[in-house]
This record gives sequence, structure tokens and C-alpha cells, in this order.
Amino acid sequence: MAELAGAARTEGARLDVPGLPDTRRLLRLTREAAARTAREPARTAENRRWLTAPGADTPYGIPLTAFGPRDASGRIPVRDFTGGRHGGRRPALPFERHARVALLWTIQDRRADWLRAGQALEHVLLVAARHGVRTSVPHQAMEWPDLRAEAAGPRPPGRFPQLLIRFGYGPQGGRTPRAAGGPPAR
Repeated sequence: MAELAGAARTEGARLDVPGLPDTRRLLRLTREAAARTAREPARTAENRRWLTAPGADTPYGIPLTAFGPRDASGRIPVRDFTGGRHGGRRPALPFERHARVALLWTIQDRRADWLRAGQALEHVLLVAARHGVRTSVPHQAMEWPDLRAEAAGPRPPGRFPQLLIRFGYGPQGGRTPRAAGGPPAR
């Protein structure tokens, strides 16, 4: 975790690993954000647009085979892009008892900080992959301003949450198609 935090610092961001009470709080905020999103037809429609329908011959979108299982206990929220369509109900499996998460944040919240956070995320994910650590990005709470602010927790000024990252070990995920030459012309 120290090496992951160092990777974020190299890019101008910070990566904090919360204790159990704050981890539970962050996962609760993520579940609340997921529930809000599920109640908003426009947001669930947008999520579904990211999917590639079974049998579709396109290199763009997320195939259903790329999604992992749901947590059987319901403690750890997993993003559902399907909105219950496309037969997208994934199997429920037991997850770890206590999730290991980290909050990626910056000291300001300008466009340049968003870029720093993206570069830090990429660096952190590469370091995690080098160590065989699987990652997921339960970012739902970052999409709602009030929940994003609450994700910062009691904080001094100058701490802006950008992303929540979950770390762990598990099976290799499904492959996703790669485009041959780049996005289609518009």
C-alpha cells in the first residue's frame, strides 16, 4: 500500500487507506449513490449505453462477460451497468469480509487536478497490476456532489476526493475487445 501511495504522490495526488470505520462509511456512500442512480431513468439509460449487447460485432462498449460477480452478502457494492437488462444478473459470490479500499484525492479541485488524479489512478493501477493485485473503481459516490463531499470525511481544507479504489486478489476478469485503429469517425 505504501508503494501505491507513492505512485499517487509521484503524480501530484494522494492515496489514503482508511481504517475499518471509514471504509464502511465510504462503502455506505457508494451503496447510497448506486441506489440513487438506479432511481434515475436517465442515468440508468446512460449506463446501459456503455454495454455491448451479446453477439454484437463491435469493438466498443463493455461486454457482459467483462463484469465480475456481485457480493453475496451485499456489503461491497459493485457497479451494475445493466439496469437489470440483457440478462445481466451476475452470479453472487462470497467476497472478503473487509474490503481494502483507498481514497484518491487532490489538494484542489480544478481541471488540472482532475488530470493529476487520472494520471495518479493510472500509475496506481499499473503498480497494483505488477504485484498481482486486482482493482475496481466503485466511483458512484463521486458522481453526486453531496456524497463526494461527505466522502472526504472530517478534513482540513484542501482535500478533494476524486476516486475510490478497491484492492484485492481474485480470478482474472473477462477479456474485452480492442479496436483496431481508434474510434470511428463522426
